[in-house]
Amino acid sequence: MARYARVATLAACLIFACAVADGHRWRRQADDAPKKDESLEQELCKDKDAGEWFRLLAGEGDNCRDVIQCTASGIQAIRCPAGLFFDIEKQTCDWKDAVKNCRIKNKERKIKPLLYTEEPLCQDGLLACGDSTCIERGLFCNGEKDCADGSDENSCDIDNDPNRAPPCDASQCVLPDCFCSEDGTVVPGDLPPKDVPQMITITFDDAINNNNIELYKEIFNGKRKNPNGCDIKATFFVSHKYTNYSAVQETHRKGHEIAVHSITHNDDERFWSNASVDDWGKEMAGMRVIIEKFSNITDNSVVGVRAPYLRVGGNNQFTMMEEQAFLYDSTITAPLSNPPLWPYTMYFRMPHRCHGNLQSCPTRSHAVWEMVMNELDRREDPSNDEYLPGCAMVDSCSNILTGDQFYNFLNHNFDRHYDQNRAPLGLYFHAAWLRNNPEFLEAFLYWIDEILSSHNDVYFVTMTQVIQWIQNPRTITEAKNFEPWREKCAVEGYQACWVPHSCKLTSKEVPGETINLQTCVRCPVNYPWLNDPTGDGRY
Repeated sequence: MARYARVATLAACLIFACAVADGHRWRRQADDAPKKDESLEQELCKDKDAGEWFRLLAGEGDNCRDVIQCTASGIQAIRCPAGLFFDIEKQTCDWKDAVKNCRIKNKERKIKPLLYTEEPLCQDGLLACGDSTCIERGLFCNGEKDCADGSDENSCDIDNDPNRAPPCDASQCVLPDCFCSEDGTVVPGDLPPKDVPQMITITFDDAINNNNIELYKEIFNGKRKNPNGCDIKATFFVSHKYTNYSAVQETHRKGHEIAVHSITHNDDERFWSNASVDDWGKEMAGMRVIIEKFSNITDNSVVGVRAPYLRVGGNNQFTMMEEQAFLYDSTITAPLSNPPLWPYTMYFRMPHRCHGNLQSCPTRSHAVWEMVMNELDRREDPSNDEYLPGCAMVDSCSNILTGDQFYNFLNHNFDRHYDQNRAPLGLYFHAAWLRNNPEFLEAFLYWIDEILSSHNDVYFVTMTQVIQWIQNPRTITEAKNFEPWREKCAVEGYQACWVPHSCKLTSKEVPGETINLQTCVRCPVNYPWLNDPTGDGRY
């Protein structure tokens, strides 16, 4: 998304109602203009945060494209490109349909708690709200407004939450239950990188159905083998609507990992940022119930979570994961870095900043693993090209236009991991990107085959298998007999059912729709949804 159009330094705006002039300098008027300019500039900027963009005029059209900012050298203005509006909350230009705050001039001003004062305002165990009222420390940043002014929930990032997780303490964080390092780059077990098998995790998001089943069969055809002789494996983050659960059952039978990606895939990104613990439970634990029942998965292997749109749900999401016994999340993105980061547990502070616009990262300690999504480097020539921001999902790397570019991109990012600290390389896809671009798929398969034929220390494994290795690090030599990587090594036999039940179902939770659910087990009464994940009509 283009962030901004032309930027202009503005000496001052002489009247509040003036329009932002398409990136041109506002002109000072003669005579006493400088004094007026100064006082007006002070009035405009008196309550604005550093770097904050705001509107002079609220409303649709050009008013929603134009914003200004107070800087040390004066006021600056921007106008979003045609087709885009400025989102005051996100502080960036976005598609018109996505911006709902054109009639708001400023970001909401939030009262901050009085956490740091010259003299203590409260006794031990208590902290002060913005109005100096003292409440229990544990009530701050718990998702509920306990201060009368709501200030206990207004300073809750990873640096300010009074109940935040402590920095990594390697003496307290010990494998197999805990793993952390100060900057996230340390190899588990302190193994030399040259002795570490390079793990690659391929993941696919969203429904498994007739649109992508053949693609998955082509990639995971039983002929592509890891150095231990086992089939290469992947992880599928499955959302509910339009999923063929007989295909999920077959994918699981073949040894791939099934994880959850929500029931509704709610398309309002803010929902995921602000959802309650109960909302997260209905979406993710409910999705696990649906997968386990209609794909007949009984081995308690559905333990992973990825939020739609990679919108992290803060402490609420991770509290739900603890309560529902999920093993890991794979939603948090780490900014492009060299060397890349290893997965870590959330008992201690994240080893990187919370990356992304308006992301809500967890701040407290949680008994959950984070399969962090390292951003990929999309530069064609890293030695010469100027800096480009990284990308987490492969299909969001918008400058990949040809198969050759994709092949070079894969090789460069593989080398970044392999030649440095051997942190797992994550390749995260939506199936349509490969299915709709045969040239990309051809390059991808060629690259996988080339890596497998030229390296005896590279394994395509599931997310859970990565965690199993971190908990019990093994050298390249030992990895060939590492038991967790030999489960469902090369699966033979037949799928559970050749012709699944095709269930035409409705639900009062999804009014007006009849949805087809395919499964090898008996059809339910209703289409499974948030309040009725088993589909038996008991809400």
